[in-house]
Amino acid sequence: MADIGGHSIYKVEDTTMIYIPNDSVRVTHPDEARYVRIFQNVDLSSNFYFSYSYDLSHSLQYNLTLLQRPWELSSSAEPSVDEELHSQSHQDSFDIFEDEGLPMQVVNGLKNQPYYKYVWNGKLLERVQDIVHHDWLMYIIHGFCGQSKLVIYGRPVHVTLIARRSSRFAGTRFLKRGANCEGDVANEVETEQIIHDASIMSFTAGSYSSYVQVRGSVPLYWSQDISTMMPKPPIRLDQADPYAYVAALHFDQMLQRFGSPIIILNLVKKREKRKHEKILSEELYPAVINLNQFLPPEHCIDYIAWDMARYTKSKLCNVLDRLSMIAENVVKRTGFFINRSDFYCHTLRPDERWRDVGGHNISTGRLQTGVLRTNCVDCLDRTNTAQFMVGKCALAYQLYALGMIDKPKLQFDTDCVRLFEELYEDHGDTLSLQYGGSQLVHRVKTYRKIAPWTQHSKDIMQTLSRYYSNAFSACESQLGNAATRCWCGKHHTS
Repeated sequence: MADIGGHSIYKVEDTTMIYIPNDSVRVTHPDEARYVRIFQNVDLSSNFYFSYSYDLSHSLQYNLTLLQRPWELSSSAEPSVDEELHSQSHQDSFDIFEDEGLPMQVVNGLKNQPYYKYVWNGKLLERVQDIVHHDWLMYIIHGFCGQSKLVIYGRPVHVTLIARRSSRFAGTRFLKRGANCEGDVANEVETEQIIHDASIMSFTAGSYSSYVQVRGSVPLYWSQDISTMMPKPPIRLDQADPYAYVAALHFDQMLQRFGSPIIILNLVKKREKRKHEKILSEELYPAVINLNQFLPPEHCIDYIAWDMARYTKSKLCNVLDRLSMIAENVVKRTGFFINRSDFYCHTLRPDERWRDVGGHNISTGRLQTGVLRTNCVDCLDRTNTAQFMVGKCALAYQLYALGMIDKPKLQFDTDCVRLFEELYEDHGDTLSLQYGGSQLVHRVKTYRKIAPWTQHSKDIMQTLSRYYSNAFSACESQLGNAATRCWCGKHHTS
């Protein structure tokens, strides 16, 4: 599916269940057949990914900074007695490669613990991980993986998009809404875009950049009643949370993983004839205000509320222009990751916007600090378009940082942006099918208002498909949720 630094990423195409013990010592459990049947309802050929040599559960920034630590530690540490003896004996010995001038370099392999939130078979491997050799442990993620190839002024560039779906509080639309008591939210997906100069594939010698953003349900105790035959079941708050306890747990997880600032982009409706989506905003905003009382001013959670649906209906407002302004502000606040220091061309052709880019500057490049968290009600159509616009803005800065373009700005009608848009639409369709049972209804072209008439008919068909999935496929969804709980280790025998 993709290649990152010479590490291949594969998609699961087929699986087989093999019973390991001999039949003569088999001890049957009365519930075994039922649980095997539930377990086999999980279709592992649908968007599960793995790599033999790259940790997909972590971001590129985490993996590459981890790769640098052993070298930094070894170069800063004083040589031990054993190392001195080894170097002395090495000088006395004969080196068969000495005359050929080949470098004597030892490359240490790194085995790091995965981030189990995005590992879907972690619970299944829990009982054997301390018994078997680590090569037997193959961690898989669920979501999306796609890679496109560009040529910019003769230089090959790979654009990779990886979406990691959380295995905690996993399930389908309407059956999984809001958050659980541990701060995990429904439809939580971490999306990472990786840009690298494909002329050099090595992590140590190549140029790599990444940007991460997150989507997820509004972190409150809320749900929707699917027993009513309605396209939009009423939203209800299931439990009072006056101290924003569940939101605090959720944002605490995010601060630990990404640092600050945490920026919330809330796209739900503000004005409605009958209060529906607005219920969520009226609860989320006071929760954020409450939590910010206990945070230092420099680490406060930023809250941006914007009624995207209302702006879409207006003929005077351009939705994507407004999103571009938000995206520019967000990327400047969080920065992005790159494993190379600034090129000399940035000094020769300075850009005002480049000086304002945030994040954390280090000797070997830049680090992203903080993250954008986008949500609407379903975190599908509006969220995907907003994430695309933020990703497009970040892409311009990434290409500029890699010395490929002369200013951090990309126009819509270019091959680069068209290819990136196609990649994001595949990403949005895949995530929408996983959570909502249908593809995206409103796409980037819909919000640009350049979609052809044939696209409008497709949008109507997707709307009907989503309505059918909501109203008539509840039984199948419940079966799928039971299978997901069994797969993730959340379904226990009574």
